[in-house]
Amino acid sequence: MLNQSEHTRIVKEIASQLGFAHCGISKAEFLEEEAPRLEQWLKQNMHGEMRYMEGHFDKRLDPSLLVPGAKSVVSLMFNYYPKEVQSSDLPKISKYAWGEDYHVVVKDKLFQFVDLIRERIGDVNGRVFVDSAPVLEKAWAAKSGLGWVGKNSNLISKQKGSFFFLAELILDLNLDADGIVTDHCGTCTACIDACPTGAIVGDKIVDGSKCISYFTIELKESVPSEWKEKLDGWAFGCDVCQDVCPWNRFSIHHNEPRFFAGSERLNLSKNEWIEMTAETFQAVFGKTPLMRAGLAHIQTTIAD
Repeated sequence: MLNQSEHTRIVKEIASQLGFAHCGISKAEFLEEEAPRLEQWLKQNMHGEMRYMEGHFDKRLDPSLLVPGAKSVVSLMFNYYPKEVQSSDLPKISKYAWGEDYHVVVKDKLFQFVDLIRERIGDVNGRVFVDSAPVLEKAWAAKSGLGWVGKNSNLISKQKGSFFFLAELILDLNLDADGIVTDHCGTCTACIDACPTGAIVGDKIVDGSKCISYFTIELKESVPSEWKEKLDGWAFGCDVCQDVCPWNRFSIHHNEPRFFAGSERLNLSKNEWIEMTAETFQAVFGKTPLMRAGLAHIQTTIAD
């Protein structure tokens, strides 16, 4: 019968086999340190109109409320750093959204992951998560040793930068936990200095209601005029705080076919966006994260 260390080795082998850049493990326990941080962030209304952040407070902190009998949280990184380049004089799209929706791509791999665990270990119960449930992904990733939470509130890896998706398996399986890594931001303030809207209001604190990604994706109404002039050409999302991060000089290009963009998504002029029909938008961006904002919102965002 396999022991806990062998189970851990198998889980990490499967992660590598499925193309995850890194796999870390932590014990499934209450996130005591995160509770006051999350409460304060919500009290200061830094979530803006993202009301979903107010719900399931306890579930965000206690994995056993998501998976009864949870023993381990397996945190995973999946690289999306693209080889393609988008011209800065065109309406800009955040790199994570250039290809097929990551919720679908990564979750497909997570379902394979669970199947392979059951094949090799036995009857294991759990759930998979990719930015679509009340899970504090960055907290678990940091706790699992994948990296540290930087001043821009993104998880940063000393070896791989920050252009990757985070995903989790919460399992009722005991595994060996990894240790945390130290913070390597030091005195650098590149992300704080570069943010066009001043959304990074403190170390590891982003006022979501001032973030360009919030304005271009989450906000349902038109971008207020006082903020629109600060959007810096972004049509969907924003990469500024990652683009200037020194650790991203270690980013390597992904090799996931479903994340390749294609020139028809990256080379659209402002006029082409404004004149685009719903049918064309569906044909070109139908499988991408841009569907979340919708064509009308994007057109209004980039219009003068």
